[in-house]
Amino acid sequence: MGLRQQFTDQLKGSMKASDAPRTSTLRMILARLKDLDIAARPKGVERVPDEEIIGMLRGMVKSRRESVELYRQGHRQDLVDKEEAEIAIIDTFLPRQMGAASMSEAVDAAIAETGAASIKDMGRVMATLRARHADTLDMSKAGPIVKARLA
Repeated sequence: MGLRQQFTDQLKGSMKASDAPRTSTLRMILARLKDLDIAARPKGVERVPDEEIIGMLRGMVKSRRESVELYRQGHRQDLVDKEEAEIAIIDTFLPRQMGAASMSEAVDAAIAETGAASIKDMGRVMATLRARHADTLDMSKAGPIVKARLA
């Protein structure tokens, strides 16, 4: 079952359960997805694939995390709680991320595969990691590990 169907099914379920926060978040996801589909039409794409939907969801989580920091600085706990609840709902649709040990192994394998020897080779290593583990590896966490290993 694709992500689109999951969104729709869970929206129906949350509406039946009268779960207003979840319903609101799912409607927001579907609205953002519709915008993404419309933006892709000039490229000849009717409906964006799940990979792009995952990227959209990650972007939504990232913007909410940034908002949480700002709301904390502004002492607005009510808004912090709302954003964190939305993050939790969006996270349920994202693939599980690698743990630290798995990430370290993936970085070591990519370095060995590319024959990287110095920091100049970091781009090749990151490209290999992205190609192999795009869905399960947080590139922002992998970057510093690669940099430390190549330094």
